[in-house]
Amino acid sequence: MKLYAHLNFAGDCEPAFRYYEQHLGGKIIMIMRQNEAPNAPPDAGKAVIHARLDIAGTVLIGNDVPSSVFKKVRSSYLHLSVDSSEEAERVHAALSDGGEIYMPMEQTFFATRFSQLRDRFGVLWSVIHERSRT
Repeated sequence: MKLYAHLNFAGDCEPAFRYYEQHLGGKIIMIMRQNEAPNAPPDAGKAVIHARLDIAGTVLIGNDVPSSVFKKVRSSYLHLSVDSSEEAERVHAALSDGGEIYMPMEQTFFATRFSQLRDRFGVLWSVIHERSRT
């Protein structure tokens, strides 16, 4: 059994995945657009119908949906744990660029660095560098 996070976008799935690939060290596994699907009609568009991105050993799946049905993620965060305070700062800066910060990057009782934000693509993120438990 496997569990994947699946994100819907309002037409910017590919730019989002390319941004995550560049700034989070991910690797795009595939992107398929409507016009590339088997038996696609001649007027099929270029919206992404299926994309896969490997980030830190986890596969993130995404696709575009019509803007009339798209809703921003409201209460679920992608929780990204990084290996250093410096990496947490770098990732926070990349994801918050053009986004909205809900909790600024700071030290907490459970982390050397922790933040929560919505990125420019509407995805909610928690970024953490956990405290050593030793």
